[in-house]
Amino acid sequence: MPLCIQIKVVVQSGRQLFIVDKSAQLKCFIKSAPQKGKANKECIEVIAKRLGIAKGSIEIVAGFTSRKKLCKLHVDMSYDQILGLLGSGTQQTIIK
Repeated sequence: MPLCIQIKVVVQSGRQLFIVDKSAQLKCFIKSAPQKGKANKECIEVIAKRLGIAKGSIEIVAGFTSRKKLCKLHVDMSYDQILGLLGSGTQQTIIK
C-alpha cells in the first residue's frame, strides 16, 4: 500500500542529510540546484538510498517546482519505520 510523505527540500546545501526540525517537518538537504529537475532527481535518489528501495518505488506527486514536496512511496513500511530510517527526532542523518 503506497504511503505519502511531505518533505521540505533544501537545495544547494553542499550536503545530503535528513532532519526532523522543531516543527516536526521532515527536511532533506541536497547538493543539486533546482534546475531542469536535478533537485527532484537527487531527492528521489537520496530517499531510495536511505530506505534501501528502488528509485522507481518513489514518485513526486506534488510540488515539482516547490520546496515542499509530496512523495508517494510504494513500499510495505509504516510511516514510523520510514522516519526511523530517514532520521527520527531532531537527530541529523548523514547520507554517505
